[in-house]
Amino acid sequence: MNQRSARIRLAAVAVLALGGAMLSASPAHAADIVTNPGFEDGLTGWSCSASSGAAAVSSPVHGGSKALQATPAGSDTARCQQTVAVKPSSSYSLSGWVRGGYVFLGVSGTGTTDTSTWASSPSAYTQLTRTFTTGPSTRTVTVYVNGWYGQGAYQADDVVLDGPPGEGQVPPAPTGLTGTGNVTTATLKWNAVQGATGYSVYRNGTKVATATGTSYSENPQPGTYGYQVTASNAAGESVKSATVSVTVGNDQPPPPPAPTGLTGTAGGLNVALKWNASAGATGYNVYRAGTKIATVTGTSHTDTTPAAGTYAYHVKAFHQTGVESGGSNTVTVRTSGEPPAGDRLLVGYLHASFANGSGYVRMADVPDEWDFINLAFGEPTSVTSGDIRFRQCPAAECPNVESEADFIAAIKAKQARGKKVLISIGGQNGQVQLTTAAARDTFVESVSAIIDKYGLDGLDIDFEGHSLYLDNGDTSLSSPTTPVIVNLIAALKTLKAKYGAKFVLTMAPETFFVQLGYQFYGPGPNGAADRRAASYLPVIHAMRNDLTLLHVQDYNSGPIKGLDDQFHTMGTHDFHVAMTDMLLAGFPIMGNAGNVFPPLRQEQVAIGLPAAPWAGNGFTTVAEVQKAFDCLAKGTNCGPYKPKGVYPNLRGLMTWSINWDKYNGFEFSRNHRAYLDGLG
Repeated sequence: MNQRSARIRLAAVAVLALGGAMLSASPAHAADIVTNPGFEDGLTGWSCSASSGAAAVSSPVHGGSKALQATPAGSDTARCQQTVAVKPSSSYSLSGWVRGGYVFLGVSGTGTTDTSTWASSPSAYTQLTRTFTTGPSTRTVTVYVNGWYGQGAYQADDVVLDGPPGEGQVPPAPTGLTGTGNVTTATLKWNAVQGATGYSVYRNGTKVATATGTSYSENPQPGTYGYQVTASNAAGESVKSATVSVTVGNDQPPPPPAPTGLTGTAGGLNVALKWNASAGATGYNVYRAGTKIATVTGTSHTDTTPAAGTYAYHVKAFHQTGVESGGSNTVTVRTSGEPPAGDRLLVGYLHASFANGSGYVRMADVPDEWDFINLAFGEPTSVTSGDIRFRQCPAAECPNVESEADFIAAIKAKQARGKKVLISIGGQNGQVQLTTAAARDTFVESVSAIIDKYGLDGLDIDFEGHSLYLDNGDTSLSSPTTPVIVNLIAALKTLKAKYGAKFVLTMAPETFFVQLGYQFYGPGPNGAADRRAASYLPVIHAMRNDLTLLHVQDYNSGPIKGLDDQFHTMGTHDFHVAMTDMLLAGFPIMGNAGNVFPPLRQEQVAIGLPAAPWAGNGFTTVAEVQKAFDCLAKGTNCGPYKPKGVYPNLRGLMTWSINWDKYNGFEFSRNHRAYLDGLG
């Protein structure tokens, strides 16, 4: 959400203007600790992805006689990276000159908050800069440059990491890892790593042992496990090796008993299914007309049928081995094309804690067109504290801000008119990483305090940046293992249980964290992809039965591949149709038909948009937005992209923001309110 966007954009223009006038072709730097920063020695010191075609070229260059050139291909972003020895608890400045359609510069492994930035400069070099501080135990970081999916070649030159040099160099990851299992024992072997003084063994992402040799055995409980190994020396620990799967135990427990008591209730095109738990079951597969349509861990599921008609359902239970039970009783349900009760929704964010050039809007002055009002933002006291605080905009920044008593009274007045008022957590500047159980519990406690103080209806999750990510080996949509994911899910379930059925839960992820999952999911099988890719998916999936509304931000996005395997670019009705269709039709994660993100219910989905050209990249005109809604909800006015179905119950529109809408003469709310009301 482009928090303080107008002020930041004006400052950025001023800085770029000064940069163009003052920076020379060969930048001076105090202590560049990158090896071969200008690629004068080819790719020495750098490691590039296999299909990138990376090479040192003599033109175009920024400084010296050579520069890096690499080309994204298919699902490869053409990343080139270098691990650099650093000192703990030290400040560093990373910069580099880049040229191309979408080019990224970043650093990972900082031990604090990893950071990256990007530029689109196809015809000239432009400089990217980031600063960071290493953690107290950090001895190496990895700096990288890469392009973007579906884009052409990019160039990079004069990569500078200024700061105190570290001591030594971490070894590379072990290779050749193999594993075997028998009735009681898992045995691992790997190749020796030059310069390593020891190795660490990880089971399902958790460190379980250290070794000085190149083999290890243990006796875990029966089951199948993913093992990885790292190498270490005085400089630090390598990245993890490739994962090897090992199965221990021959004794296959019998399948759980078949579920009983299956019932189904229709509401429009939706069917709400419920059944009794099966002893020993770890999950359930739901079948419609004999075809598996969903896998869940609870004892309920809501299915959105493709069209009005009669459908037969049954459910099977399974345990940790994946062996299914027999089928439950079969229920037959008839659906209709009538939408469920409830109006189409307009959701808007209110700049309640800051001003950014669009003007402060008092709660009492929020126009009646808005159904959900999300207070932006609650932010943490630190990235990993979990302690969320909210304050009204200071009078020095917002001269017309109301008193706290008037603010609370206005919230109650909106609720009396049927409006929902939520606290939105995160935003562009509010990084939230629930890395520990303590942070999880603090999050629940502090968010509850905000909800109770202001009498709010619920919570909006707007985690951006580096708040969510997936660890290497965390590939299960329904059983994630990364702490920031697991703890967020647990916190949301606790809040839902505390406030009950009245609790409103919405989410506003960016396309990078959701639809990009069609191509990438976390670090990927080789660990080279951005580990934030599609990291919202396990959270959405875990909360799908409690999620009121998902409104993905269809803006501030790079090109995204749709279900037609074509890249779609923001700002047109086709982009919104393609991105929304993925949520309502479901999609195979990383193209794997055996690992599918199931479709959400139609009434759970709204389209997220900027309210004005100044509110975010990818502004879409009123006419184009309504063409997209026509295509999705009525099957008319479609462009090149043809959705997998017609979704008459698509719930509405979300925008950033109410303030920017007022600044733009209420174009968004007045036009789209009238349009949505006209749909019925």
